[in-house]
Amino acid sequence: MLKALRRSSGREAASGKLSDAQLIHAYVSEGNTDYFGILFERYTHLVFGVCMKYLKNSHDAEDAVMGIFEKLMTDLQQHEVRDFKNWLYRVSKNHCLMILRKRKSRDKAEDEIIHEKRQDFMEFVFGEHLPVDERDVDGILISLRDAMESLKDEQRRCIELMYLQEKTYQEISHLTGYDFNQVKSYIQNGKRNLKNMLVSK
Repeated sequence: MLKALRRSSGREAASGKLSDAQLIHAYVSEGNTDYFGILFERYTHLVFGVCMKYLKNSHDAEDAVMGIFEKLMTDLQQHEVRDFKNWLYRVSKNHCLMILRKRKSRDKAEDEIIHEKRQDFMEFVFGEHLPVDERDVDGILISLRDAMESLKDEQRRCIELMYLQEKTYQEISHLTGYDFNQVKSYIQNGKRNLKNMLVSK
């Protein structure tokens, strides 16, 4: 839709320069997107500049510009706008701040998931929640990785499939060719060996 607006607005602008208020009135009253297209051409650079200021990334800024103008096509029909340029600036700023809030919330959720996975992976070795300071987690993970490398191949493979890929005993048996009892034994022995290696460090 916005690409079509960009193509059509040049022809409309050639017929005479209209004010923002005139363009908005014509767009709302006639429903002719050519008038909106002129506004799009007139203020794309302004909106892109605002988006770059807050998002710091040209790809994200371009996506935000498209989102803002697509929303404007509806908003202009629902709200009376007196000073379009200033109003558009505020709309663009608020749109970017909303994106940043969502991004921050998403990043926080991902960090929490990573933390939980770290704790779960260590708990399966020790059988209970580790009473460690957060600053010690990275060091323990390094030790855990080194200990995993020291396991026998069959133990390491079964543990990785169960705890990192969340496979069941039956699925591990199918993937590895080990029978059910072998899988269970490799995991139990591997856990015990991991615990012994980590505790001895």
